[in-house]
Amino acid sequence: MAVAAKKNAKQQGVGTGTVVQVIGPVVDVEFEGDRLPDIYYALERIREDKTRLVLEVQQNLGNSTVRTIAMNTTDGLRRGDTFEDTGAPIQVAVGRKTLGRMFNVIGEPIDGKPALKDAPLASIHRLAPPIDEQSTDQEILETGIKVIDLICTFSKGSKIGLFGGAGVGKTVIVQEMINNIAKEHGGFSVFAGVGERTREGRDLYGEMEESGVLDKTALVFGQMNEPPGARARVGLTGLTIAEHFRDEEKSDVLLFIDNIFRYTLAGAEVSALLGRMPSAVGYQPTLGTEMGDLQERITSTKDGSITSVQAVYVPADDFTDPAVATTFAHLGSTVALSRALTEIGIYPAVDPLDSFSRALDPTVVGDGHYRVAQGVKRVLQEYKELQDIIAILGQEELTDDQKVTVQRARRVQRFLSQPFSVAQQFTGREGKYVPLEETVRGFAEILDGKHDDLPEDAFYMVGTIDEAVEKAKELGGGEDEDAPDDKDKAVGPEGEAEGENEESQDGEAKDKQPKGEAKADDGAKAATKDTTETKDTKAESTDGAATADKGEAAPAEDGEQQPAKTADEKQADSGSDKKETTTVAKSKADGEKNADPKAKSKPTAKAGEKDQPEKGKTS
Repeated sequence: MAVAAKKNAKQQGVGTGTVVQVIGPVVDVEFEGDRLPDIYYALERIREDKTRLVLEVQQNLGNSTVRTIAMNTTDGLRRGDTFEDTGAPIQVAVGRKTLGRMFNVIGEPIDGKPALKDAPLASIHRLAPPIDEQSTDQEILETGIKVIDLICTFSKGSKIGLFGGAGVGKTVIVQEMINNIAKEHGGFSVFAGVGERTREGRDLYGEMEESGVLDKTALVFGQMNEPPGARARVGLTGLTIAEHFRDEEKSDVLLFIDNIFRYTLAGAEVSALLGRMPSAVGYQPTLGTEMGDLQERITSTKDGSITSVQAVYVPADDFTDPAVATTFAHLGSTVALSRALTEIGIYPAVDPLDSFSRALDPTVVGDGHYRVAQGVKRVLQEYKELQDIIAILGQEELTDDQKVTVQRARRVQRFLSQPFSVAQQFTGREGKYVPLEETVRGFAEILDGKHDDLPEDAFYMVGTIDEAVEKAKELGGGEDEDAPDDKDKAVGPEGEAEGENEESQDGEAKDKQPKGEAKADDGAKAATKDTTETKDTKAESTDGAATADKGEAAPAEDGEQQPAKTADEKQADSGSDKKETTTVAKSKADGEKNADPKAKSKPTAKAGEKDQPEKGKTS
């Protein structure tokens, strides 16, 4: 009877404690007798300005004293102030009334709108669903982002991590996915801002309000300026709201956490404040436990599913950091963002070679999707291996097959880029939502070589492959006569030279050949006329002057005859074998004996020297 009375008194929240010590966000509270609150219970105090100060019990120190962590600032708190035991963990409002609203860690509205009335409440500390209630069925979740749908395929109920350093686009991808899911699927979304910039939270709220997707989303924020206790619990607050939609509304919901690394960092701060011995790199010794408590609640049940997309900040781009490595174990898909791709302007900067998805399996996505995804990875991997050769020796050292690989890989890389709706005000490009079928078809056609004639720029920042074809026409490429030149330029300088040589051999040489024959005939006639009709030195001087104008040197003794000879040799050297035959035949037909040795002297300079004395004798 006494134990039952104690429990009832505790549930009614009749216990009152007194503050005995305040060290920043850590507050020690002493209670009377045996009325101690349980671990994770909330203590509450109404301040003079009518605001709530909530503490969460973390440790039982003995002597009827508990150590707590504050959920908001402790400014103005003094020894002797009293707190009431609420008899339960922190409880927040859940349900449809939370849609379109913005809350803090303890469930208070921070959007300037009235507080929720008659909304159901739920504790932020709960156990994960039992194993027999969880579902293992895999169903593809289409995001409309090409590189994610193709390479990092999402499945409902899975956990996806967006890994990247500072400024590579994690938050932008999260915002775009919220926009696409709300507009294309009409599902519920919950966004938990954990330790991120306050400005980003305000921008997100404004953008969602303008785009009309705010009424499908609940937002919870514990930003950088919040105490570590708030940043360590705001993720649980957002998860609690999402669990209500899954369990009570029987629906599929998306939970976005930005940033899960800040959740770990806040836990490390709390652990240090509580006096726990730090582990590797200064993280809390309970890192794995705390991460598991959060991640295991994110799952699918027979009634609905929670699909979580978590941005993971990678400190110093070090993927071996304990916080990052611990997160890896819970994820079904990883989206690795590369700083090298941002440097060349590929957005979203997702690296297909470092990203993976457990759903990318022929039994889940189908054989066609799987083959195309593996083909994209293969061609990009080969291109990556050839980049060292290209940088050192140039593309002229590549084989023809390697040149084709480079050509298609560069097109694939550019086609992986995509304009986002949430970034339209910065880029000036309209956002594109690309269905999964169009994504697979587009990359399949590029790998098959159907668009080798399109310029590379046509594939940059477009949606479907049809848009790339239209853009190529605007750029002057496509199926017109300029396409082969664009193709050769895409391969490299050596490809351009080879293309021009082939074109000259196939087309230009044939077109210019009759003109060349006519010049050869005229040259033969002129040579015969100069040799046989006149011996006048004035004509020879004229030929010498013409040669001098061309910059050709001649011996002083034989300067009058040599220039005419040199001009013939130059014409003969620039002609083809067919021109030689024509010249000889023409000379024989005219009956001039001196023209024949002249024509035969074309191949070598030695033969030309042999003819000079004969020409001198004729003179």
